[in-house]
Amino acid sequence: MSDKKWILLFCAWLVASVSTLGSLFFSNVMNLPPCSLCWYQRIFMYPLVVIFIMGLVPFTPSVLRFSFPLALAGFVTAVYHNLLYYKILPESAAPCQQGISCTSVQIEWFGFVTIPFLSLTGFSLILLCLFILKKEVSRES
Repeated sequence: MSDKKWILLFCAWLVASVSTLGSLFFSNVMNLPPCSLCWYQRIFMYPLVVIFIMGLVPFTPSVLRFSFPLALAGFVTAVYHNLLYYKILPESAAPCQQGISCTSVQIEWFGFVTIPFLSLTGFSLILLCLFILKKEVSRES
């Protein structure tokens, strides 16, 4: 096993862990209620923390088989959420029927860093690590 593969998987785990803790901080400490799409993104993100740590010790390439579908589904959901949030798609396309709207502004740091943006960034970084890891694994095979 090369150190590069382990580091890539560790970086994916780190991003998933920070994302999970960040979402819990927003909802439990800052008392910001999650919208429907945020819940779906949590469903895709939270298991990645466990899957990645199980693939790290000892490193196993099969972690890709379990993590790719979750990361990809989370990425697609995050893209959809951002399209709604930034009014590229009409609000009528939002699945939010109860609770907070998926287009509600809850935080906006530096004029562009929002909760949907943070989610999209997290899933993008995880997918990037997984794509590079897949390339490394197939190169060694």
